[in-house]
Amino acid sequence: MKAKHVADSITEQVHIVMPSHISGTNRLFGGQLLAWIDEVSAVTARRHCEHDVTTAAIDNLQFKAGVYINNLLVLVGRITYVGKTSMEIRVDTYVEDHISGTRNVVNRAYLVLVALDEDENPTEVPRLILETEAEHAEWEAGMRRKQLRSERRRDGY
Repeated sequence: MKAKHVADSITEQVHIVMPSHISGTNRLFGGQLLAWIDEVSAVTARRHCEHDVTTAAIDNLQFKAGVYINNLLVLVGRITYVGKTSMEIRVDTYVEDHISGTRNVVNRAYLVLVALDEDENPTEVPRLILETEAEHAEWEAGMRRKQLRSERRRDGY
């Protein structure tokens, strides 16, 4: 199995926020954003492992700003850490100004997805080649998050 670079699986998805995406508070419905985040993470993971995947955990989901009708919403997914059969994916969500191109952070989420073989059993994923300081820092943080997830599982969480 050939190792892959982080850049090999980066995924970007863009949406214009429509009235059907809005909650009763006139902001983007959190469930809609979560669905888009899960979709971006799945595409990112599939590109890395070249298998079907399933979401095992949503490790962290932080909302930093509201999103409104007609906003241009950009989601960017990247691999941050891989285990034997699992991958941690970071999805950053931005509102992009369609004139200047400036992006403001709306959300950051970390998800864990597991690669599945043809019989829907977990299967090995490619090793991750880290090239930048930022990629190494994400890997280290991903190892800490994996440890925290293991501790929470032992505690029944």
